[in-house]
Amino acid sequence: MKVLAAMSGGVDSSVAAARMVDAGHDVVGVHLALSHVPGTLRTGSRGCCSKEDAGDARRVADVLEIPFYVWDFADEFKAGVIDDFVSSYARGQTPNPCVRCNERIKFSALATRALALGFDAVATGHYARLSGGRLRRAVDPDKDQSYVLAVLTCDQLRHAAFPIGDTPKPQIRAEAARRGLAVADKPDSHDICFIPSGDTRAFLGERIGVRRGSVVDQRGSVLASHEGVHGFTIGQRKGLGIAGPGPDGRPRYVTAIDADSGTIEVGSAADLDVRQLTGRQPVFTAGTSPSGPVECAVQVRAHGEAVDAVAELAGDDLVVRLRTPLRGVAPGQTLVCYRRDPDGDEVIGSATITRAAPRR
Repeated sequence: MKVLAAMSGGVDSSVAAARMVDAGHDVVGVHLALSHVPGTLRTGSRGCCSKEDAGDARRVADVLEIPFYVWDFADEFKAGVIDDFVSSYARGQTPNPCVRCNERIKFSALATRALALGFDAVATGHYARLSGGRLRRAVDPDKDQSYVLAVLTCDQLRHAAFPIGDTPKPQIRAEAARRGLAVADKPDSHDICFIPSGDTRAFLGERIGVRRGSVVDQRGSVLASHEGVHGFTIGQRKGLGIAGPGPDGRPRYVTAIDADSGTIEVGSAADLDVRQLTGRQPVFTAGTSPSGPVECAVQVRAHGEAVDAVAELAGDDLVVRLRTPLRGVAPGQTLVCYRRDPDGDEVIGSATITRAAPRR
């Protein structure tokens, strides 16, 4: 099989590429240049896709003795991930850029080019497993990335490979060291890759500008002013600009965001609990939609808890009734439905949350 190995320059994608070589595939390595100014995308363990990362990936490819290329996807990444991230926050939503990157870059733009060039599959260093075409959680629960891959279609999964999903992360590092790969001890990148400073509010403020509004309580009383809804997300406790706790002496949290009026509503922790979610543009990884209600477990954050629920299509939307409430769910987040399975939880599908209904 002819395989394109997406090599970020980290230990995971490096070992993934090595395993594909060991399996006897015809492997070509490619590093994605996602910024027109690549030196700005890494600060220590923050960020990715820098010149340093490209160099690390190239050196791994040399050790593996495979061809290596750098492909420029900066325009696609800006339009599909960064611009989407900014516009979503401007609308009062909370998106996950890693989900969008997998959906629009790695398994869409990249995979489309790979298939056009005659490759059979794209291999990545994601921690997830494919079994009989079904997407499952990784063996290592702490590193599992099935959540950010749950937006992939059946056809996209058919041309994907996740060679390291059956192995815990410490063993991946040990394997890289045994193979003589210099990235064996390289720190994992974290946070949002295109915001190496880690200051999301400042990043958004530079691109959205000042859009003043008010912070109000649930009776509509104005408690403070703010410079834009992009500085807030549902469940946020700090940085609200209000003088102190609520009338009950307890902390207050962001419970609602109205981007049209610029209003941020705050309330108690209990006001964050939701029991029903509605999602748009559902994707079912097996390729077929469920014909009725489906018992499942639902996760709304990359490393959040999964709670038992019932999911059902309602027209073009996916409606999920939670058996246990989730707290602080925001529009723009991705909901992922899993089927409990002795062989490892299987991803049923996903949708982008448009509404989270409270418990009352």
